[in-house]
Amino acid sequence: MSDPPVPAIEPDRLADLRNRAASRLTGAAAAKGSTARAADALTVLHALASSPETAADALTLLHELQVHQVELDLQAQELHESRAELESALRRQIEIHDHMPVGCFAIDPRMVLHEINQTGAVMLGVARDDAYGLPLDAFFCAESAGLFRSALSGLDAGTRRPPCLLKLCPKHRPERRVLARIGADPAARGYLVTLTDAGDEQDHSPDAA
Repeated sequence: MSDPPVPAIEPDRLADLRNRAASRLTGAAAAKGSTARAADALTVLHALASSPETAADALTLLHELQVHQVELDLQAQELHESRAELESALRRQIEIHDHMPVGCFAIDPRMVLHEINQTGAVMLGVARDDAYGLPLDAFFCAESAGLFRSALSGLDAGTRRPPCLLKLCPKHRPERRVLARIGADPAARGYLVTLTDAGDEQDHSPDAA
């Protein structure tokens, strides 16, 4: 046989009961841990249930608390699922960024590398972990390094330089011509740089080094 339905309680009466219960849990109980506070709450409910005048109200209040606990559990589950989805999406974006056919770099005003994708590390001829802290212009041939530094000078947020053709000198690899696109980093004080193999592209600056 199912349990009899718990009688509804008027909102004003419920609010009064909650205030009374809260007042009994203030003071010393506020400094206790969650387990101690839960024990105190049960004591309050027991006290209400022990009085014929408030026994029915105590049962209703307990039901309200149980419903509230279920709501909190459902909210916690939704938050956990949302976090798992966000973490999965972030991992996917990182994988896509790493394997783009373009070298992606984030550098500070001194041209020191702070972010680099896997394609960029391969283009530089170094392990990605070894690239952090190195100046990106050190991987260009002398004249191209000068052009690269000039392209960075005076670059404001929201603006991008026209692409320029540079000569890359990777570690332990042959020289290669790359097309560099440079923009100010909107999220930090620095620059975002992409490098692609020049190939047969014709939309670059004629200033090749």
